[in-house]
Amino acid sequence: MLEDLKLLLGLEDTDKKTEQQLQLILNATKQRLKFLLGGLEPPEEMEYIILDVSVIRFNRIGSEGLSSHSVEGESLSWSENDFAGYTSISENIRTETI
Repeated sequence: MLEDLKLLLGLEDTDKKTEQQLQLILNATKQRLKFLLGGLEPPEEMEYIILDVSVIRFNRIGSEGLSSHSVEGESLSWSENDFAGYTSISENIRTETI
């Protein structure tokens, strides 16, 4: 999954520090998804969620804790919950296994 994340981010040639950072983001994202699934291991079909949210988290590095940012007419805003778009999917997985 690390290679897929690097490709999505356009970071094919990375140093060890960047790879460690990306792997940490992937691991944390997977653990958060596992928590949202009630402790269930995310199935392979949900890897796209891990990748999507990892891209979001990577792009937010340096802006942690901010909900919006505006500079010279460019405005950015972030959701408080990186998994917000996937809530119904994770809830369906949780209820199907109970």
